[in-house]
Amino acid sequence: MPHRLPLFPLNSVLFPGSSLPLRVFEERYRRLMADVLEEPEDAAAGMFGVVGIELGHEVGESSAHQFAAVGCTAEVRAARRHPDGSYDLMVAGGSRFRVDATEVAAGDAAYVLAEATFLPDELGEGADDGAERVRRLFGVYCERLRGVGVSAEPPREFPSAPLPLSYAVASAMIVDQGDKQELLEAGHAAERLHLAADLLRRENRVLTSLPVLPAGRLLQPEVNLN
Repeated sequence: MPHRLPLFPLNSVLFPGSSLPLRVFEERYRRLMADVLEEPEDAAAGMFGVVGIELGHEVGESSAHQFAAVGCTAEVRAARRHPDGSYDLMVAGGSRFRVDATEVAAGDAAYVLAEATFLPDELGEGADDGAERVRRLFGVYCERLRGVGVSAEPPREFPSAPLPLSYAVASAMIVDQGDKQELLEAGHAAERLHLAADLLRRENRVLTSLPVLPAGRLLQPEVNLN
């Protein structure tokens, strides 16, 4: 069944179950947030869609020229509106969706609306074995990050079931946006775990050759600007 979702394009990928801080200041996205938070009858009751930008930038009149066909709903968990109309938000990833069609919302400072179809979350064959393999590889990954000076303790409440584990590991890994997008678009948990295992093996090999990891924003929350 199609759903109507306001779209918030970002240079990052949101996964179901993960958290993301947002700083919203551009006029069209202020309007989007006002519609979502203050007029829920005209939106999806406190929910919007996050999609990765494939061509363009986060900010500017014609910023996102092209974005990914699969995104994740963002559910607002905390919101603060500043006197200038900007927002600080904390959102949580909800459900994956496919963008079927888009249109521009009516009025000034218009944002993009999508006709979207929610995607099913299935385990797939071999998900349990894949989860065990990924848990082991991710443990090695965290150890090797610590070995090059990065604090990388797995969260205490890290899930063990294959489906939430596949999303949690995909969100936690430090890989390119294209790799993250491929993980998000995987057809089921078993496929996502297989992709994650391949990426973890690659990253583990890279980390063994690095005496010191270059300074950067690693395994730390990043505030995404619209």
